[in-house]
Amino acid sequence: MNKPSPYVVLPVQKALAVLELVAEGTAGLGLSDICAELKLPKTSAFRYLRTLVESGFVAFDDSTNTYSIGSKFRSLAKADSGLHRLRMIARPHMITLVNEFQETVNLAVMLDGAVNYVDVVEGTRLLRIQGKVGDRHPLHSTALGKAMLARLPETALQAELGRRPLVARTSRTLIDQSLLARQLRQVARQGYSTETGENADDAACVGAAIIDDGGYPIAAISLSAPRSRLSRQLLPKVGARMAEMAAVISRDLNA
Repeated sequence: MNKPSPYVVLPVQKALAVLELVAEGTAGLGLSDICAELKLPKTSAFRYLRTLVESGFVAFDDSTNTYSIGSKFRSLAKADSGLHRLRMIARPHMITLVNEFQETVNLAVMLDGAVNYVDVVEGTRLLRIQGKVGDRHPLHSTALGKAMLARLPETALQAELGRRPLVARTSRTLIDQSLLARQLRQVARQGYSTETGENADDAACVGAAIIDDGGYPIAAISLSAPRSRLSRQLLPKVGARMAEMAAVISRDLNA
């Protein structure tokens, strides 16, 4: 038998087991049902349930004394479902872009003031920029982030930029807010963003926002390549194609 990891917090693990049981139930479960199924003392099970209720992950019906899934759990499940749909719709178009340019194409969302990578299709060249799902980078230093920032309403933009100081990732990172705002206005006009050596010295990216039916940026795609392969002359061609593909993904997502 495998020894349990010393890093596992057993009360958390047990609380998650309670949450899983409640989530799997087709109807509300009573405290006795949960204790019997998980072989937990009533006092412990009750404390786990009350914590989950207070956190919004479980709901308690005092008319039947039963527990069921709460609003926060449902909202997370809905977000996960939306993210899965985004990836499913975007991936064929990302593959098309990789086939066209042989460079890595990324899909990301904006979360907690950062770019969060949710899908990556690697380029086919031997020397390529490699990212991975789960990577997080600043909004202001990435083409993905700039593409989304440029489509935010002004109040939301100021809120995002005001979360924390703009930190230099390289010597080329733009950290002056007024200059960044000017650049974002240009991004909004041309429909795509660029970043050359601002997030990593040897990399360049071109990005475009994916928007919902209300015009709000919900994600972005970008093409990443070594700086030497994304010349100033090539950037407009790649940018126009990224903007075109982001518009197609937006249309399909909002259909």
